[in-house]
Amino acid sequence: MKRSNTTLSRDTAFGFLDAATQSEQLLNPLLIANNDEEKMLHAIRQELSRARHFVFSVAFISSRGLALLKEALLQFSGTGEIITSNYLDFNDPAVFRELLLLENVRTVIHEDVDRGFHAKGYIFHREDGITAIVGSSNLTDNALLVNQEWNLRFSAFPDGDIALQLEDAVERQKRRSVELTQEWISHYEKNRTFRPVLVPDGDSPVKTSPDGRIYPNDMQVRALESLRDLRELGEDKAVIISATGTGKTILAALAVRAAKPKRILFLAHREQILNKAMNEFQRVLEEDTNQFGKLVGNIRQTDRKYLFSTVQSLSRGETLEAFSPETFDYIIIDEVHRAGADTYRRIIDHLTPSFLLGLTATPERTDGFNVFELFDYNVPFEIRLHEALEEQMLVPFHYYGVTDFVDDENETIDDVAQLRNLIAEERVKHVLKMLRQYGHPTDVKGLMFCSRKDEAQELSKLFNQSSLNGQRLRTTVLTGEDSAAQRELVIEKLENGEIDYILTVDIFNEGIDIPLVNQVVMLRGTQSSIIFTQQLGRGLRKAPGKDHLRVIDFIGNYANNYLIPVALFGDNSRNKDSIRKNLLDNNSTNTIAGVSSVNFDAIAQHRILESLSKARLVGKQIFKKDIQQLINRLGRIPTLFDFARFDTVDPVLLASAYDSVSNLKSYWQLLKDLKFVDHAPDSEEAPILAFLSGEILSGKRPHELFLLRELIDKEFVTRDEFVRLLEMKSMNSDNLTLNSVERVLSLAFYTEAQVKKFGGSPLIISDASGYRLSDDFRRLYESESADDRMSTEIFKSHVDDILETGLFLSRERGYWSGNLKKGSMYSRREVCRLLNWPRNQESTLYGYKRDDATSTCPIFVTYHKNADVAESTKYGDEFISPQTMHWYSRSRRTLLSPELRPIINNEDDLHLLVKKDDAEGNDFYYLGKVESHNQQNEKMPGPDGKPLNVVTMNLDLFTPVEQSLYDYLTTNVRSTIS
Repeated sequence: MKRSNTTLSRDTAFGFLDAATQSEQLLNPLLIANNDEEKMLHAIRQELSRARHFVFSVAFISSRGLALLKEALLQFSGTGEIITSNYLDFNDPAVFRELLLLENVRTVIHEDVDRGFHAKGYIFHREDGITAIVGSSNLTDNALLVNQEWNLRFSAFPDGDIALQLEDAVERQKRRSVELTQEWISHYEKNRTFRPVLVPDGDSPVKTSPDGRIYPNDMQVRALESLRDLRELGEDKAVIISATGTGKTILAALAVRAAKPKRILFLAHREQILNKAMNEFQRVLEEDTNQFGKLVGNIRQTDRKYLFSTVQSLSRGETLEAFSPETFDYIIIDEVHRAGADTYRRIIDHLTPSFLLGLTATPERTDGFNVFELFDYNVPFEIRLHEALEEQMLVPFHYYGVTDFVDDENETIDDVAQLRNLIAEERVKHVLKMLRQYGHPTDVKGLMFCSRKDEAQELSKLFNQSSLNGQRLRTTVLTGEDSAAQRELVIEKLENGEIDYILTVDIFNEGIDIPLVNQVVMLRGTQSSIIFTQQLGRGLRKAPGKDHLRVIDFIGNYANNYLIPVALFGDNSRNKDSIRKNLLDNNSTNTIAGVSSVNFDAIAQHRILESLSKARLVGKQIFKKDIQQLINRLGRIPTLFDFARFDTVDPVLLASAYDSVSNLKSYWQLLKDLKFVDHAPDSEEAPILAFLSGEILSGKRPHELFLLRELIDKEFVTRDEFVRLLEMKSMNSDNLTLNSVERVLSLAFYTEAQVKKFGGSPLIISDASGYRLSDDFRRLYESESADDRMSTEIFKSHVDDILETGLFLSRERGYWSGNLKKGSMYSRREVCRLLNWPRNQESTLYGYKRDDATSTCPIFVTYHKNADVAESTKYGDEFISPQTMHWYSRSRRTLLSPELRPIINNEDDLHLLVKKDDAEGNDFYYLGKVESHNQQNEKMPGPDGKPLNVVTMNLDLFTPVEQSLYDYLTTNVRSTIS
């Protein structure tokens, strides 16, 4: 209680009396207004993580709002109460049914008809007090994340007057409330007079004027303008990349309406797509239906102005030859990523339209076909999944990554699971339990993706013998062996509510349109991020009465689990630190792309992180495919900056993270090793490029990049000019930083071996007056290359590319000031450089080390030690809280040891860096500056059983560790699973 007393006192003084008060800022009063720094959802989740009981008193609860908190409520180990109402009949009966399924939460309904119920308060009881958040937010997704709200968070002891007032207010509400039951819900549903109409938010693929004419939405306006500009430049081909559900077909029809062609051809690979496309073209073009015809099977309406044909029908020899090459002046190919097939090529090679338009959501292929080359690399418009969600063109989704069934022997589903395990009775029960916990309680229209056809068939039989939420489950299987007519019939049954789920393997990845799908269940491992996104996209189309999609993903011990965050967060960097950071950052709010959310239970997240640690994401042959993919997009060898601007593979990895015969790695060397270019950098160029690539390309301090850029453009830059430029750019410009930059670029910072590796020659020459490039570096940079060499084989081009890319990365990743950035990862060498040490001390920088010149001392902690670590070095470093770590010095030290005095007396700037374990690699998370307190002499085991002296102390961070990172570092899930 003493610590909490001190914490609350300081935090209250900080919030209400003096913001200069030193406090932990855990219980301080805080205004939560849904700004970038603090969202209501984050605040509620954070308080739930440290509460033992909660009370929510909120008038309105939406299904989407409850979905955002579902995982946190299910994982909450305490008890909860929710007081809500039937006020204005706003709350949907389905929300009440879902609340009733929360086993550790009691819900009551305030039915005071004489007075409106407008309460909006969230109370969290801890062992030592309460925290309440009171203000304007109901439990809806917009109120928790988007709306401008005012909610005040404050804390008190249990006997504090405000705590007693809140307790009294809650008791008054509960006395006027009734228990939520199935009977109450049925009565409410029967007598409900107001039923809010669910109108999809944001931009719809179809917009109509009062007279019924279709006009483009904002996205389509931009796409049509870009398409027009392209055609005015004389181009006769283009491919538009548009996420599933964003209205590609309507866009194509609008483009045709604008172009006014004499005859058009619309190509697709399925008749179902043709039927829908023809219907939408008729709505947009507003011409007589006799102008529209089909060429499919026995239907041969080939004389129509607007012809819609399957590729299979048109590609047949006699059929295709019946059309002269000039028959159509405008051709549209849907799902054009399939156009590498012979059937497509025969049509494309035969017909010569004035304009060829391709439509696709997934242009990246693994079959070697280059869709971009087919369209002369013309991509006038592109909208991917995340942008479409942010622009509210799709319904938001709530993804739940849950642990697949674990048997009594602690075994679970993996990549080679036997059928008997996939359909085991206990697994079926587990799946049903998760569907009940995370799924829609009623009116489910679901797709279930299985790993194998026999699994789908057997699971369907077992599901159909089971009940869910009091109703018999109704499922049907569709495979590639089913006819188009059978598929249509089953889809119609799903849409009409005659069945709950269609079980399938991969046939619904693309080319299928069932807008009413509101639940997607994944019972198989993720083999491809593209397929994952396609299957997710099956449920993202807007439809009347549908306000969000729920995705339940059963995560077993699959080798490719790491692809889940790659797909969900759109992270194609191949950078494990980046992928891991996305996953951990998501734990703070669990939201992406507006009001969509991503949630993992603890074991599922551990399996993903374990898969990530084992995955081989980099290497020459892997990079070869990545480079080829961008060559396909651009029609030339990409630069590092191309990878950065297209947000694909991390340029730093391309330039340094691969095996090479040469120890001097660079992107140019990689291109040569992979035979994309004929020449490699020579013996003078290679060391410099290796230095630039390995040391400064990351942009973690942009100063070196910036100075080189300036010196390339100018012969000489004075020290004062450089300082002014840095100040103008809001970059550190103190003398220690300037001295460090000089020593890095002159190679004086590095060890003798490193200087030799980097060529032995400085890149810059500096003196009291300023800086200039060294003669050797300028000679190489300005040298003329042979005429027959490409720009990718010219030293100057690669230097410019590194500088441009590094400065871009520095801004994009938040490194611009040049300080160590909290939450980012650094190597020991990078810490030495960014703390402005005169020399690189990485080889002796283990545990901690101070530098006299800068009065800094970084402290490195590996939180979970390997089992084989000697007892004499197995220090018991441990977080006490997100604010404080209990830390051990080296053994054989006492409070009188000279090396510890600057730490004990806080004479140096102390910087804490932590990594979870050695599996993470050599980099550490930077947690910030600390102060030491409570230093004590203690003993620890020695190698011969004799105790060793050691000093322990508490290291208090200036600002607490972000909760999600704290949980990741401190939680050892391995102890709970095999």
